[in-house]
Amino acid sequence: MTVKAFWQDPYCTGLDTRVATVNGNEVTVEATIFYAESGGQESDSGTLAGLPVLAARKAGRDIVYTLADGHGLNAGDPARIEIDWDRRYRLMRLHFAAEIVLELVSARVPGIGKIGAHIAADKARIDFLHDSNISVLFATLEPALASLIAADQPIVSAFSDEAAERRYWEIAGVGRVPCGGTHLRRTGEIGRITLKRKNVGKGKERIEIFVD
Repeated sequence: MTVKAFWQDPYCTGLDTRVATVNGNEVTVEATIFYAESGGQESDSGTLAGLPVLAARKAGRDIVYTLADGHGLNAGDPARIEIDWDRRYRLMRLHFAAEIVLELVSARVPGIGKIGAHIAADKARIDFLHDSNISVLFATLEPALASLIAADQPIVSAFSDEAAERRYWEIAGVGRVPCGGTHLRRTGEIGRITLKRKNVGKGKERIEIFVD
């Protein structure tokens, strides 16, 4: 099982570890700070043993990293992992912005169906089953978001079931939400949020989320 050190410290940008397994150009390590795409949040980018990581994927409790052919690594080799911090931090900010938007929308439209989400380094999006223009919610959403960010509240992130690797984030007065992503320490780190509406088909509405 790969130790997910990005949960212990999502602000860590470099980690010395060891190669656990090698299967052609796919490598696992004993511990990692390199997040693999999950829950709509894209993978980190960075290097393993100085080599660019071409892809990262979850495989049960392990995370498998794809390197270029001829990487030369063997099980037991020391290896340093380094991530692109600027990208990681934008992903963290956009991820949490999307989480808060989802909570606020769900509170305003009980039972609304979420049918998709994606968090990239330039923007996040959430797709809903909704029969009318979702931008009518922005008049109350945007002030609520601004207030939460200005309050700079602490964000708790911890295990609900460590053996099963189930995690959550929690903000007092907002709620506790299951999520295994990499999270900010405080709401003020999100920065200013801009929302845009996009119609993606009959009965489907998308909110696009940007942070400054």
